[in-house]
Amino acid sequence: MASDPALVERLRSILANHPHVEARRMFGGVCFTLNGNMCVGVHNKNLILRVGETRAEELLTREGVMPMDLTGKVMKGRATILPEAIRTDAQLTSYTQFAVDFVETLSPK
Repeated sequence: MASDPALVERLRSILANHPHVEARRMFGGVCFTLNGNMCVGVHNKNLILRVGETRAEELLTREGVMPMDLTGKVMKGRATILPEAIRTDAQLTSYTQFAVDFVETLSPK
């Protein structure tokens, strides 16, 4: 299944003002990189985030959040946000900002 185009466009709008953001095909979906580092993406209808291990553990306590597991192995420091947790733009923006805040701490690639 391809990435949900509506979710991709919602993300594109949220990230429009961030410099050095690029959309790429990755994980069988669309991924947005920031300074060359994976930041957020869309896999099927789910949002995927790179947030670091501490934030990922915190997010996993929320309803509608699961570990990121696209290959049968959980990817540490990442989370999958289910559609019911990102219905509003405020919810999507909040989750996206967690990823942006983390990825901005990484060295550019």
